[in-house]
Amino acid sequence: MNILPPLKSTLKLTTLVVSVTLTSISTASAKDTGYIFVSSEKDNAVTVLDGKDYSVVKTIKTGDRPRHLAFNDDKTKIYAACGDGESLDIIDISKLEVIDKLDDIDDPEAFDFSPDGKYIYISLEDDGALGVIDTEKKEMIQTIEVGEEPEGVMASPDGKSVFVTSEVANMVHIIDTTSWELTANIQVGKRPRRFAMTPDNKELWVTSELDSSTSIIDTASNTVKEVVKFKPKGFRAEDVTPVGITMTKDGKTAYVAMGKANHVAVVDIASRKVKDYILVGERAWNAELNNDESLLFVVNGLSDDVSVIDTKKGKVIKSVPVGRVPYMALIDD
Repeated sequence: MNILPPLKSTLKLTTLVVSVTLTSISTASAKDTGYIFVSSEKDNAVTVLDGKDYSVVKTIKTGDRPRHLAFNDDKTKIYAACGDGESLDIIDISKLEVIDKLDDIDDPEAFDFSPDGKYIYISLEDDGALGVIDTEKKEMIQTIEVGEEPEGVMASPDGKSVFVTSEVANMVHIIDTTSWELTANIQVGKRPRRFAMTPDNKELWVTSELDSSTSIIDTASNTVKEVVKFKPKGFRAEDVTPVGITMTKDGKTAYVAMGKANHVAVVDIASRKVKDYILVGERAWNAELNNDESLLFVVNGLSDDVSVIDTKKGKVIKSVPVGRVPYMALIDD
């Protein structure tokens, strides 16, 4: 196993001077705001929507091409991976401003925090590596070579492992967080993208964009135990491109964004059966449930909108315009 030297020994932390605005005053003590944050690749911004009427509260300028978003451990900040900006921008939720950024990260893709918040695990697509950032030191302390074009990243709930997809190798790589060594390579469908873990931590589901499928990995044996194939009516297999995946808290239902097929698949986790395909906007990239799981927000990259689905009715109840080429949503509730 090859462990590469750090790509950059120290990341630059840039602290931005932010002017006080009416928005920052009104949200200074905000918590569980209900705001919906949507990254927009072409606008170089994160759009903030009101959680009740879906009006635009603010547009937060970021580095170039923001895509993946994640909360920090106490949900006071949102980190945005800006691929062309080569940075992780840090948004203060109370101020609705970018207050800090970690610079000099070569083509950051997806990332995840360790359960204790001490590390950020981030895929570095151009380098074929997983980067490990110490959040206190704000340094890239390790880079571990994986397959070409790494994409999805997930830390295990116990903090002992990190899972990484390789789009070119068609594999899920498992890295030990004590030794920083690659401990397993699991073959999955073509171009694996994103992860979801069942609540009992026994199954890891991974979408495969060019295989019209989701592979189910047994976490005890690190083997693929089953594969769920997606076949919405009227679409060729090559146009069914699953990417984003999310699960309900009870572990009964998975929602999978179908990419070019412009649908969301509703999967019964126990039976592995697709219960429904819900029509949404164009190029459904990612999906996010609100806290009580009554609504599913689907981000559509080519129709520049978010489809809001009533999960009980299984229907889109609203289409909300957002920035150009939106990619991912987070909900502060």
